[in-house]
Amino acid sequence: MYDVVIVGGGAAGLSGALTLGRARRRVLVVDAGRPRNAPAEGVHTYLGREGLSPLELLAAGREEVAGYGGEVVTGTVETAERLEDGGFRVVLDDGSEVRAARLLVTTGLVDELPDVPGLAELWGKDVLHCPYCHGWEVRDQAIGVLGTGPLSVHQALLWRQWSEGVTLFLHTAPELDAGQREQLAARGVTVVAEKVTGLETAGGRLSGVRLADGHVVPCRALAVGTRLTARGGLLAGLGVETEDVEMGGHVIGTRVPADPSGATSVPGVWVAGNVTSLVEQVIGSAAAGVRAGAAINADLIAEETRRAVAARAAAA
Repeated sequence: MYDVVIVGGGAAGLSGALTLGRARRRVLVVDAGRPRNAPAEGVHTYLGREGLSPLELLAAGREEVAGYGGEVVTGTVETAERLEDGGFRVVLDDGSEVRAARLLVTTGLVDELPDVPGLAELWGKDVLHCPYCHGWEVRDQAIGVLGTGPLSVHQALLWRQWSEGVTLFLHTAPELDAGQREQLAARGVTVVAEKVTGLETAGGRLSGVRLADGHVVPCRALAVGTRLTARGGLLAGLGVETEDVEMGGHVIGTRVPADPSGATSVPGVWVAGNVTSLVEQVIGSAAAGVRAGAAINADLIAEETRRAVAARAAAA
């Protein structure tokens, strides 16, 4: 019996586990070992850990959690069900079962890439999504933006901060209006209307973007706006639904709704990180894990206090 089972061992899950471990709670973290940012060379804008390999960060986090008595196992959670006593039964992929008084789900999200050959192979290396995560590393180089929706102009203007050589490939994005064309021209962003059919590589790295007419535009990095889909399947079985997330009036993905502490609509179930905050960076996900861990500990204390008061009254 654990006080808390944490599903997902990324920055959010391990930070929650560290917080709860220091609060003298018995914690189990179940993690598949396949973090979303594994292809990236380093974690950025994480104060004190700038540029550290994502896998090194998680290894350090696991060690810190273990130092406070937390347990981390490699695996996935197949099902979770609420018990009559208010706790939860959690079944892992190896068939083992554990019980927990509370659940913290930090399963992150899935990036749904556009259907362009070569994107998946370079994802997280030269095919990028976040300029704050990768912009500095490709500064002053030829950067392409793959247009897939109404926010593509915003994306191109954003990446322009890091390079004067930005090209917006309209691809499947809506036709530009006069105001958008004026903005892009004023900032020196090149617009290519031809549809993208694939990527060119040299030495395993991106070298160009291939167009439908066969022309190849030299490119060192390609920014892509993915659809961000929360990994909420486990939560759906507990009665927690996902909701659409909009940016600029357009749906960019789905998330699990929660209050600022991470509490969901189902008592005893919390979420933290990208499963509920789609555009959160690593350091923000870590902070969310700390908040959720503290909130869970406070909730457990409240329940334990109620039971102690009832036991004291019964013994009087």
